[in-house]
Amino acid sequence: MHTLQAIVIAILQGATELFPVSSLGHAVVLPAVLGWHLDQHGPSFLPFLVMLHLGTATALLVYFWTDWWAILRGVLGLADPHHVAESRRVFLLIVVATIPAVIVGFALEKFFRHLFGAPSVAAFFLVINGALLLAGERIRTLGHRPLASLTIKDALVIGLWQCTALIPGISRSGATITGGLLRGIDHEGAAHFSFLIATPIIFGATVLEVPKLLHAGVPHGVLPLAVLAALFAGGTAWASTWFLMRYFRNHDEWALNPFAYYCIAVGLAALGYLALV
Repeated sequence: MHTLQAIVIAILQGATELFPVSSLGHAVVLPAVLGWHLDQHGPSFLPFLVMLHLGTATALLVYFWTDWWAILRGVLGLADPHHVAESRRVFLLIVVATIPAVIVGFALEKFFRHLFGAPSVAAFFLVINGALLLAGERIRTLGHRPLASLTIKDALVIGLWQCTALIPGISRSGATITGGLLRGIDHEGAAHFSFLIATPIIFGATVLEVPKLLHAGVPHGVLPLAVLAALFAGGTAWASTWFLMRYFRNHDEWALNPFAYYCIAVGLAALGYLALV
């Protein structure tokens, strides 16, 4: 992998991890369409992937630092009783929403890893992702419940939606935002919660890969390129989050539709191209 490829993949990761268009789907489809022969099982790819996710998760942590600081103070009992109770409730909601993906991910890890290298499968599920986003907009529960009104049941439902993103082509943010919409939360609130639960998920996935990384060792010359890519991924992720939070606030009636049409168009185009080559 040369520097330009690393930067392109990093920017793609930083944007598509937050935009509801599936980072996994793009990471599988784009190299195949561009003819990039990347060895995803090679010794240099794992440290690169770990650094990309570390950059993305750090950007989310920085953007929502006030939320995480309030949660930390509440969990440790360092605030007034009202804020302690509220912060601990929010922390519990994040934990509940995270658990389903952790369980399903561990149980079906080998199955999902088999799908990662299949561009046609990822392209097909990009189309499915677009259809799910459109369906979510049309059958959403009308209303503007505040994010603070989320219940344990709401968090569990959103967490179950998050499990679908283990399939390359299905967007994690798209699935969780759709889950929030179906529970009566508006786009901004659903996106806010989606990005909060993304932080432990991405950090957790990164930490799980570290032992493998330490065991295998980092090939010479890979780390500087991986660090550069992490900076690009992190900067792109922060800018994407900044844009999306404002976008969802100002387009609550139809916010997911453009992303749905994009996924359907890209997925169909990729399927057509892959069928011809």
